[in-house]
Amino acid sequence: MTTNSDQDGFAEAPLQSISGAPGVPVAAQVQEAAPRGARPDPREAMPAGGLGELRPALIEFPDTFVPHRPERPEKSEGGRTVRLVSEFSPAGDQPEAIKDLVTGISEQNERDQVLLGVTGSGKTYTMAKVIEATQRPALILAPNKTLAAQLYGEFKQFFPDNAVEYFVSYYDYYQPEAYVPRSDTYIEKESSINEQIDRMRHAATRSLLERDDVIIVASVSCIYGIGSVETYSAMTFQIEIGDRLDRNQLLADLVALQYKRNDAAFQRGTFRARGDTVEVFPAHLEDRAWRISLFGDEVEAITEFDPLTGQKTDQLQSVKFYANSHYVTPKPTLQQAVKQIKHELGIRLEEYKAAGRLLEAQRLEQRCTFDIEMIMATGSCAGIENYSRYL
Repeated sequence: MTTNSDQDGFAEAPLQSISGAPGVPVAAQVQEAAPRGARPDPREAMPAGGLGELRPALIEFPDTFVPHRPERPEKSEGGRTVRLVSEFSPAGDQPEAIKDLVTGISEQNERDQVLLGVTGSGKTYTMAKVIEATQRPALILAPNKTLAAQLYGEFKQFFPDNAVEYFVSYYDYYQPEAYVPRSDTYIEKESSINEQIDRMRHAATRSLLERDDVIIVASVSCIYGIGSVETYSAMTFQIEIGDRLDRNQLLADLVALQYKRNDAAFQRGTFRARGDTVEVFPAHLEDRAWRISLFGDEVEAITEFDPLTGQKTDQLQSVKFYANSHYVTPKPTLQQAVKQIKHELGIRLEEYKAAGRLLEAQRLEQRCTFDIEMIMATGSCAGIENYSRYL
């Protein structure tokens, strides 16, 4: 983020000594013996050659910026091919269009190509054939949820054996927080999340990290950040039959992934523990859950079952747990963020108190203190997006 400078003018700051600073031209150094409050003559600090001699930058930046991208773990379900299943075959202008599009992608590295056609000319089928021919993951953007749902249904039929996922905004209702100064009224943020769409978003991000044959149908919601992929991937953990683990540590790890313990109402994003058995309802599954059976400190069995009937559906060798929230944050990052939040809170409280705004100071201190306690206890809080600069 960048900060905007004062539009009305430049504020004066006390002059500090920079004599002997590496890389600073001698002609540009400010005289230390100038009287307090006196403004030095800028012409005396100007080199003979004008501003041209001050042109070299003090900080040299590399020609290209290379972001830090740590190596990601190997995909557990990688290697699958994209296979189109359809009783139709290309006809009319479709074969030529498919050939040109595939050639532009594979051979000419074209970044922008346009497929034109009237309604009912088979543009969706043409896109499906291009995806099959190129064998690449695909992101399909739709202008609204209605068209995205239509495309998702069609691609689901074309690729029944591949990971066709749906990624749109999960809000059924959203009202941002607001403050009415006239009546001194604070209106909290209200939102209603569609659980089904939230599950599909988790399934989409998991497929991107675990599979190669991924087709994501999304709305404009996909351009907004959902956290760091490195942090999200680092918070996962895997359990295999025969692993040694402590039951209490397993429960603590699930809580760190923002799963909630609920022994009564077993639903998506929760877990329950009964003796040496721990049952988890993963965030990306709809009608299946996992049962971890322990024998002492050893994983004896991993079972997939129907959470409604409890009937076993499959026997698994290993399972990988992903977070129940895309905004999950590691403990060290949370601790560092809390320190920075407390530091800025102290500065703001001093400003408000100095200005005589004691009511605002009390509200800010109460809200931030509560949020800090929730972050340290659960890893999140209501309105955690307000602290995104620290996380």
